Amino acid sequence: MPRPPKCRWVGKLPRGITFKPLGFPIRRCGFVDLQLDELEALRQAHLNGKTQEEGAEDLGISRSTFGRILENAHRKVADALVNHKTIIIDGGPITMDKRHFHCQDCGHNWEEPFGTGRPAHCPSCRSANFHRTDPGPPFGRGPCGRGFRNRGRGRGRGGQPSES
Repeated sequence: MPRPPKCRWVGKLPRGITFKPLGFPIRRCGFVDLQLDELEALRQAHLNGKTQEEGAEDLGISRSTFGRILENAHRKVADALVNHKTIIIDGGPITMDKRHFHCQDCGHNWEEPFGTGRPAHCPSCRSANFHRTDPGPPFGRGPCGRGFRNRGRGRGRGGQPSES
């Protein structure tokens, strides 16, 4: 029995979770599930220009694991591009950063878990005059995968097993 995967630190969720080729109806496209840690590896290596060592450190994993995650991500994205498949970004063993807020009126500082939406007011004085003050790394980190891991999708669309 394999060892359970180690949590990977992911800075933010993507704005869109589905990418579909233009000109192809979604019901006729195949699907590729790209996990959030694979997307983060692509971002670290190719958009931020980091080495595998630097990217692995940011995700909190070994360099060899980072290399395997990056290789899987390349394979999935290439499959989607060449074979006109829809990419669905979701799941994976991840931990999201916490968001930090500071109230301008009372000076109260507090944290909110990622994915809960912007607070309406300061929990101390109920003022709406507050802003985010997220520090640089290391980030506040919550429990691994809470709310984002395997959102109940064990099979692909239409009851068909997903191709990975």
